[in-house]
Amino acid sequence: MLKIGDKEFSSRLLSGTGKFRDKNDIKKMLEKSGSQIITIALRRVNLENPQDNVLNYIPKHITLLPNTSGARNADEAVRIANIAREAGCGDFIKIEVIHDAKYLMPDNEETIKATRILAKDGFTVLPYIMPDIVTCKKLEDAGASVVMPLGSPIGSNAGLQTKSILEMIIENSNIPVIIDAGIGLPSQAASAMEIGADAVLINTAIATASNPALAGEAFSWAIKAGRIAYLSKLQEQSQYANASSPLTGFLNL
Repeated sequence: MLKIGDKEFSSRLLSGTGKFRDKNDIKKMLEKSGSQIITIALRRVNLENPQDNVLNYIPKHITLLPNTSGARNADEAVRIANIAREAGCGDFIKIEVIHDAKYLMPDNEETIKATRILAKDGFTVLPYIMPDIVTCKKLEDAGASVVMPLGSPIGSNAGLQTKSILEMIIENSNIPVIIDAGIGLPSQAASAMEIGADAVLINTAIATASNPALAGEAFSWAIKAGRIAYLSKLQEQSQYANASSPLTGFLNL
């Protein structure tokens, strides 16, 4: 089981609501993938128009993870988090502080500030960050429930370009590590789990697939396989051959 805050989850796939061509595909994706946590941007929660309100397409048993998308500093992130709570989205919050419009890289310093404030206010904080082991330790001290370092630029589908740093973070973290952003293939998700990630968040790769539900199922199986592989403690790679059978005792040698 994956424990985040005071909740436990059997699925290690976190999903998102952005970029779906048809909002009806969200429920189908959740059913096929088994994902139990889904991110939502507050601007997509339209209480006045049910047809445009993304909450109407998410089953009630799914844990909502509002994000602070659009926040450019800690103060804005805190304000968005409180609005999400007041709108009935619960106490889970994904901190996104981004003021770089070209590469969409998160601001780690402002994220730490927002995390400290929101954790003290009773939020279960999941901060999205540039991979950095020092930042992760500071977030632990600030009260984060997990850390969410990126694998590669958001929406890029480029995979684990930060793998070596992610491995350091995973090895030294006392809270769950969820790889967020950049994973575009099930094989990449499996690789993230094989190095010891506790979970992954996949949005773009699933939502933009021709069949989002089937894509969600593929990622679900890949994540399970990667997790089992990690738990099995597979042997490390070697540059030399290592025979699986004895090289003596045959052909009269």
